Amino acid sequence: MTTQNNIDLTNRIALITGASRGIGASVAKAYAKAGAHVILVARTIGGLEEVDDEIQSFGGKTTLIPQDLGDLDALDTLGPAIAEKFGRLDILVGNAGMLGTLGPLTHTKTIQWDKIITVNVNANFRLLRTLEPLLQASDAGRAIFVTSGMADICEAYWGAYATTKAALNAMVKVYAAETRQTNLRVNLLSPGTTDTKMLAEAYPGGFDGDVKSPEETVQTFLELASPQCALHGKIIQVPVNAAKKAVSA
Repeated sequence: MTTQNNIDLTNRIALITGASRGIGASVAKAYAKAGAHVILVARTIGGLEEVDDEIQSFGGKTTLIPQDLGDLDALDTLGPAIAEKFGRLDILVGNAGMLGTLGPLTHTKTIQWDKIITVNVNANFRLLRTLEPLLQASDAGRAIFVTSGMADICEAYWGAYATTKAALNAMVKVYAAETRQTNLRVNLLSPGTTDTKMLAEAYPGGFDGDVKSPEETVQTFLELASPQCALHGKIIQVPVNAAKKAVSA
């Protein structure tokens, strides 16, 4: 993959979940600057409006969709709504995720376990199901899902989160195998330790290690979204040289 920000997404239609802050907001702004019309999906209306204001300030194009990914039936309506307005979808970024409370696996409350499975796995399945016809209608459909190294590390007390990311990896790889002979390119992106609200939740005392800013992940997202991207069915790591030393809280 190249290291220069030279990706042209002019007139591409991109949907990003979890777009109100962190990585999702940074990706949305980068895609808009590259010329894409970005569809911003998140629960927080205020956060969406803040991202929208910034994108509008440099002439970018947006559509806002306030949506809780835990409402699976509502997600099924996204496909028809986007089809009516745009007729296709060029880029899907499944970024939204939920950490949950870290602790012993068998101490996890079943209601929280079910919610994490819903947001991190089932919602992405429903998005794929409703948006696939639109991605197939694109001349170069791209689907990018945010995963985590925790899927392989399987560290103690990260049970629900690690389980859902491992399931997401398997689901996306299966889908990639099924779409190998199409114009779609489907990949997973592992951003590494990034300065987000989720990291602060996981390490309330501050993470003692190298941390990327959300903006340092966007070049990889741009490359995977490019019509020229040939990668398919891969887990792509954001380069470690994008990291900087964290400042403990």
